[in-house]
Amino acid sequence: MKYMTCIVILLLSVQLLTAQELTGNLLLDKAIKYHDPNGNWSTFNGTLHITMETPNNSNRDSKIDINLPEDYFYVSAKRDTTTTEYMVKNADCTIKLNGKTNLTEAQLKAKNLSCERAQMYKNYYTYLYGLPMKLKDEGTIIHDKVERKTFKGKTYVVLKVSYEKSVGSDVWFFYFDPKTYAMEVYQFFKTNDKGELQSDSGEYILLTETAIINGIKMPKNRAWYYNKDGKYLGTDKLKD
Repeated sequence: MKYMTCIVILLLSVQLLTAQELTGNLLLDKAIKYHDPNGNWSTFNGTLHITMETPNNSNRDSKIDINLPEDYFYVSAKRDTTTTEYMVKNADCTIKLNGKTNLTEAQLKAKNLSCERAQMYKNYYTYLYGLPMKLKDEGTIIHDKVERKTFKGKTYVVLKVSYEKSVGSDVWFFYFDPKTYAMEVYQFFKTNDKGELQSDSGEYILLTETAIINGIKMPKNRAWYYNKDGKYLGTDKLKD
């Protein structure tokens, strides 16, 4: 009996020690090793085909080219009979609407087309599909404390991330499988003028299935929901 008690105490002590030793940066390194085992993200040059499904809307089909070494980004998005294209190469930007580039200010405004929006898409897609590797970017603050949280009935190890003011004010939480370190959920919240987290703001994103693109494990499906009421917003589906 004493022998069994000693074993249980030893196992619990090892488990506690392991949890205590898992810092934010160590967790991030383990997650990156799972998703990008060969370190391919920094030289990523590939194409993503993504279908966005949203309630009460037609699907939007996008073809996205990302070439990080050349600082090149291109997206062609089609919904119904309208196709928009953005190309960003270094500081240059090109906009097309249904194949035309000689667009008037009125046409650009009517479709909300701009180089600022092109840059937004570039940042959006390279961030989301570059996770968790993008969390190594300058200006990212990795919080040292790793928590265990249960979300939708599963327990995760959770990484808290914030950003320097020049980068952004949102606070993000990344949920990783405690055994494989696969990223399965992430969640962000807005902050107020005092930098305090607003619990009824932001969204959470459920990640399911895996596509391997250029040797990188990326989530096939990203389903978006509001934090405040769990309302479903839509799903981005990545094709192999």
